Amino acid sequence: MTRRLRDNVAALLADRGVEATVERTWARLVVHTPDPERAARTAADAPGVVWARPSTTRPADPDAVGDALAALARAAPPVDTYAVRARRVGDDDDHDFSSRDLEREGGRVVGAVTDASVDLEDPDRTYHVEVRDDRAHVAARSVAGPGGLPVGTQAPLVALVSGGHDSPVAAYEAMRRGSPIRPLYVSLGVYGGPDHEARAAATVDRLAGYAPNFDCRLRIVPGGGIAERLVADVGDTRMLSWRRALLRMAEVVVQRTDAVGIVTGEAIGQKSSQTAANLAVTDAAVDAPVHRPLLTRDKDVIVEQARAIDTYEDSSITVGCERLDPDTPATGATLDAVEAAEPDGLLADAAAAVDDLWIVDE
Repeated sequence: MTRRLRDNVAALLADRGVEATVERTWARLVVHTPDPERAARTAADAPGVVWARPSTTRPADPDAVGDALAALARAAPPVDTYAVRARRVGDDDDHDFSSRDLEREGGRVVGAVTDASVDLEDPDRTYHVEVRDDRAHVAARSVAGPGGLPVGTQAPLVALVSGGHDSPVAAYEAMRRGSPIRPLYVSLGVYGGPDHEARAAATVDRLAGYAPNFDCRLRIVPGGGIAERLVADVGDTRMLSWRRALLRMAEVVVQRTDAVGIVTGEAIGQKSSQTAANLAVTDAAVDAPVHRPLLTRDKDVIVEQARAIDTYEDSSITVGCERLDPDTPATGATLDAVEAAEPDGLLADAAAAVDDLWIVDE
């Protein structure tokens, strides 16, 4: 797993123009770079990274560690309280000092060059010292990463993207748990919103930036003809039939690629088509597993994450499929009722539409 994470972090650094080499140790990645601050911010964007620390490297010697801590403390903005946390890895024969020794002496050094006082419970700043073999890494701050698993440690998923807030966040969550995504957008023809396809493509570009060493190109299937048939022929269950058609298209892409399932941005009760009963009806259209990372999340939480992963601006549009909504959409339809109202051959036509799929290249 650390080998995959090393490759992903190295690709991310290279993609963003950060000069660096990435070394894999037993339980850590060490990034050698002339720009530790930028490298830490960049590495912290990689799924699987819990934190990244812009550090200075010194010999594994308490005096050298103390000098590094003093230099960091002098350069950092003043704070009222601090703590020093140390971790020493290796046999006792390798070092004649303990982690506690480093914390005690490091705390004394920082206190001597600043006006701050020690607070081990809730410090304003935490200095970190990690000693491995003959090297000590000393840092004055940590950059939080997304956690999760490195992309590529799980099988790929086809991610339905619409250009709205929810679907890019759901796709990102799949990536954060290790699955590369195969993004799929179904065009709505005359029912698409202004620049709808371009907005979906923009959010996918953002997502691709978190895993540039994976194929995250947008796949597009024309769905305008199916949308027109549903508007003409189907009443209050129209959106359920549309969702069923989308899932069938996604399932065909699953079958034709290395993906093992579908991921969507649906959440229980967020729309009329997303009640618990209606989700069961839409899932009945396919055999492939449908994953919904946002199933129980509130909308404000989803929007907050969209801002955090930088897809919010690109997805702040009127989603075209809202124009398909009937005046009084069904909120608790049965499968029999939905199938009875659907045009003959709807799911077969949806599957056939994938024959006209195209992939957006740079």
